[in-house]
Amino acid sequence: MRAQDTRAPVERAVLVGVGLKTRTALIRSSLDELRRLAETAGALVVGETTQALARLNPGTLIGGGKIAELAGMCAGLRAGTAIFDMELSPGQQKNLEKALPKIKIVDRTRLILDIFAGRARTSEGRLQVELAQLSYMLPRLTGAWRSFSQQVGGIGTRGPGERKLEYERRHISRRVAHLERDLERVRSARRLRRERRAGVPVPQVALVGYTNVGKSTLLNVLTGLERDRAVYADDKLFATLDPTARRVRLPEGGWAVATDTVGFIQRLPTTLIAAFRSTLEEVEAADVLLVVNDASSPELERQRDSVAATLAELDTADLPRVEAFNKADRLAPAARADLARRHPDAVLLSAATGDGVDEVLRRVEAALASRWLKRELDVPLDKSAAAARLYESAQVLGRENRGHATRYRLRVTEENWKRLQALLAEC
Repeated sequence: MRAQDTRAPVERAVLVGVGLKTRTALIRSSLDELRRLAETAGALVVGETTQALARLNPGTLIGGGKIAELAGMCAGLRAGTAIFDMELSPGQQKNLEKALPKIKIVDRTRLILDIFAGRARTSEGRLQVELAQLSYMLPRLTGAWRSFSQQVGGIGTRGPGERKLEYERRHISRRVAHLERDLERVRSARRLRRERRAGVPVPQVALVGYTNVGKSTLLNVLTGLERDRAVYADDKLFATLDPTARRVRLPEGGWAVATDTVGFIQRLPTTLIAAFRSTLEEVEAADVLLVVNDASSPELERQRDSVAATLAELDTADLPRVEAFNKADRLAPAARADLARRHPDAVLLSAATGDGVDEVLRRVEAALASRWLKRELDVPLDKSAAAARLYESAQVLGRENRGHATRYRLRVTEENWKRLQALLAEC
């Protein structure tokens, strides 16, 4: 007896790129990224079509002729799904579903949410994804449940007699409120952990960048962890969602905590930025941002612009940054020289070969110096209480006995340096 194949059938999809005539290059580059997103979600892309418009159609996003063309294309390619490379308004979604009744309509936001739902591993990540999904879904509920309505007046008809559409809306609204309360508790716990970390003398470095630029691979190289303790890294979009923190030894001694954050992307849905706010707060709490780019990407400059736009929405304007171009080993010598000429302040590196990693650490340590100062302090041998406080408020990089005192080399914040000086004067 033949074993039954329980695998789900592959979803055949057609991609739809839309944009203004003044930005045709963006339509093409964004559609290429949409293909990778669709494949990451498990779809088989069997076709694509684009339309450049003088102005977007407010009712259906694309024109009537393109809708007819899309219907014929999906029928000919046996595709049951059309994926639009923009976020559709609730009205546009409804109108497209009416015009294409046999085709599932998916927009860019819904596609990314689906990928996030499959990649979230921690309870916090799952809460954030569910909140984003419900926030996206709520305004898109249609009157599909209209047949369940019992619109008659009188006693005994309230409540169960309301339309199921309204019931679904209330149910989702209650669930959203519940998730927001749960996430607020998570945020409070995360803030408490950050406050505790602030009292511990360890600098914070956040790795940020476009998705799939190699941040997780770079973090593994920086930390030098064995494979069984390494951060998960893969050549996929959004391979990791949940922030992961690891200790990194700095060249001149001491440690920093480096945190790998969720990757950015063009047109990152606002619902995701809101839902992942507690995760992105890790970026805002850093002492230095290590901005990682993919040197080999043909869309390098657009990706840099997307990262800059996302960081601009966060409170990071005053944070020092170190920019690095990963995967530089994939460039031809002339292209590598040109990239170094155009971005003289950045570091070209390869996390795969280790080339340039030491320079990144030196740049990070230099950037930390704006907040973490190098100081020396002599502590008399009879002031052991003050010596103990050094380890609570500063990183001790070294010490040297000098007769009646011990000279400590410290990495310390300005605030803690003043406290330690005052403490030593009082002892």
